[in-house]
Amino acid sequence: MKHAVDVHVGKRIRHRRWMLGMTQQQLADAVGIKFQQIQKYETGMNRVSASRLWDIANTLSVSVAFFFDEMLDADAVDGAPDMDVLSSKEAMELVRAYSAIPEEQRRRLFDLARVLSAA
Repeated sequence: MKHAVDVHVGKRIRHRRWMLGMTQQQLADAVGIKFQQIQKYETGMNRVSASRLWDIANTLSVSVAFFFDEMLDADAVDGAPDMDVLSSKEAMELVRAYSAIPEEQRRRLFDLARVLSAA
């Protein structure tokens, strides 16, 4: 049975990897494991050890704490519906594209999105 913390950490690994445009194979090679193990981490099927999480964090250029950001207490997560809007490939591609837009245009696009969402 998956533990809520393992699922959350796995989602954060996937999120950061996608933000960097890195494949599972590239991350696995950098950490020295098989890509199937990255798949298992990202789905929460396998628990990430502390030393492996350290290696993944270094490879993805984040602190270990990044993987626990926005973590609710485990009891609350177990019964909560999956509200991770960044879990779809389309959403991640949108965030990556948004990040590539120059600052001024990004601000304008954000304002437009805010207006459209209020309509």
